[in-house]
Amino acid sequence: MLTVAVLTYNGETYLERILSQLRAQLLDGGIEILVVDSGSTDDTLAIVKKFPEVRLHQIPNAEFGHGRTRNLAAQLARGEFVAFLTHDAIPLTHTWAREMLAPFAISPKIVAVMGKQVPRTGSFPLMKYEINGMFSGFGPDFGTSVFYHDEFIQDEGVLSAVSFYSDVNSVARRDFLVETIPYRDVPYAEDQLFGRDLVTAGYIKAYAPRGAVEHSNDLTLAEFRKRIFDETVGLRGIGTPIPEMTVRTQWRLTMRGVLGDTARILRDGQFSWKRKLYWLAVNPAFQVTKWHSYRKSTTVDLLDQDSLRAGSLEHSRKR
Repeated sequence: MLTVAVLTYNGETYLERILSQLRAQLLDGGIEILVVDSGSTDDTLAIVKKFPEVRLHQIPNAEFGHGRTRNLAAQLARGEFVAFLTHDAIPLTHTWAREMLAPFAISPKIVAVMGKQVPRTGSFPLMKYEINGMFSGFGPDFGTSVFYHDEFIQDEGVLSAVSFYSDVNSVARRDFLVETIPYRDVPYAEDQLFGRDLVTAGYIKAYAPRGAVEHSNDLTLAEFRKRIFDETVGLRGIGTPIPEMTVRTQWRLTMRGVLGDTARILRDGQFSWKRKLYWLAVNPAFQVTKWHSYRKSTTVDLLDQDSLRAGSLEHSRKR
């Protein structure tokens, strides 16, 4: 059996669509749906009540941790495998669960699988193209890719690429999470550490592109700035070597991003001409914001808690 753990906090926007898709999954052996809620104050709990088959476990908001709460979900799970979805990741097909589990049949050393993410049609171009580019690099949509540690990995950059992992849409063997390598209890980038831990320990992770979800963060420009800050500071906090960025490099990357996105917007068949004109005017602000925030996050003192809280989206959303 598969347990699908959906971690929620004020997730009313997409939760009903997620649970409806999980209810409709075509999977031999059945699915247990587990919602772990960390103090929602919107209609999240009311939506869960519409699905009587869903197990609900509630924790105080102060007890939530990205790694800690996923470990809790694994301990609560009854299935042999535990899939994780964030409250804004919607399975695209009724065979999502089957596709996510398929790679485990290849080898018992495959302990975790990452699924594809497809950006929402309303996401801003910078995010849309980054998501598409990221996941296209893991392999073709018609097959399964596997990643493991071998002599080819000679530097930090290659290791980071091989071990990349996102638990927005993922599944792992329950006994592996509970008994062998759990998530680390860190403020951010718990999934990156999990991917690195399992690969360096000699296990294999897989990428299942047909196990796709619709997902992209619904962020304003101000929220996007703080999200970039959180991501970069989080990676620095777990020991990822990120050099300080100069102002010159910031503006070089900004201009390259603006020009690249401009070309992609003009070629993008999903946008009407009116929408293309809109994004040609608006999207450059996201590139400017991205690289300004990134440079700031590479220079901030990791011991300066006031500066870290001031720049953090995670902190601003805590109650």
